[in-house]
Amino acid sequence: MIIDSHHHFWKYNLEEFNWIDDEMKTIRRDFLPNDLKKILDKVGIDGVISVQARQKIEETDWLLTLAEQYDFIKGVTGWLPLFDKKIESYLEKYSNNKNLKALRHVIQDEPDDNFILRDDFNEGIRLLKQFDLPYEILIFEKHLPQAIRFVDRHPQQIFILDHMAKPRIKDKLFSPWKENIRQLAKRENVHCKISGMVTEANPKHWTYEELKPYFEIILDTFGPNRLMFGSDWPVCLTATTYQQWFEVVKRFIQELSSSEQAALLGNNAIKIYQLNKP
Repeated sequence: MIIDSHHHFWKYNLEEFNWIDDEMKTIRRDFLPNDLKKILDKVGIDGVISVQARQKIEETDWLLTLAEQYDFIKGVTGWLPLFDKKIESYLEKYSNNKNLKALRHVIQDEPDDNFILRDDFNEGIRLLKQFDLPYEILIFEKHLPQAIRFVDRHPQQIFILDHMAKPRIKDKLFSPWKENIRQLAKRENVHCKISGMVTEANPKHWTYEELKPYFEIILDTFGPNRLMFGSDWPVCLTATTYQQWFEVVKRFIQELSSSEQAALLGNNAIKIYQLNKP
């Protein structure tokens, strides 16, 4: 199976999606399951992980409802208030839903660069292991030093790094992202999504050759068995089409063995998100 490990749905409104600026105005509209299903059938994707875009419990409820309605949605990365004193009761309730596969918080938008190290937030993370839920790390590359310290607090917790920690591709910079990503990858409980690259480059003028060195660093540090393909649809549409991005990823991995390609394109996601779990 080929699994897209990272995409979003939304019903657009200005208040909740004010991060969609004028340069991204092409995605100021609704993106719903039927819109994506047409693309998946054309490209040949078997299933997806639907990832939260709003930090509301209602968002998690909505995505879980969609997963019940559409077979191609294989799982949900939702949001719950991990910093809340009542988080254990939330986890007890939501972990009973077979479609909830992971949790995420939008760390990159927090005004405090050290939010990921907050004690109340880490108390919530500490509980995830007993509920068998991975946590997805969404940060900018400037947050990598804090993310390393964060991961070291939870050596038994499964982590998934979104969008390769958003390297500064547009600025053609590799450091300190490269050095920090190598340090993070030494933690074998951390996995990484190959996604979000085109929007970190110049959305209108990116090239395959520009992206490839960043992919090579990620492949060298994490290896093919800890990487997952993700589209970041519909955000990716500001810079590419779904099909074009999928072709870029397949070109990235063309020299890997067939088993390594299968791992990166689907088998790793099936394992990490426990998609075969009844």
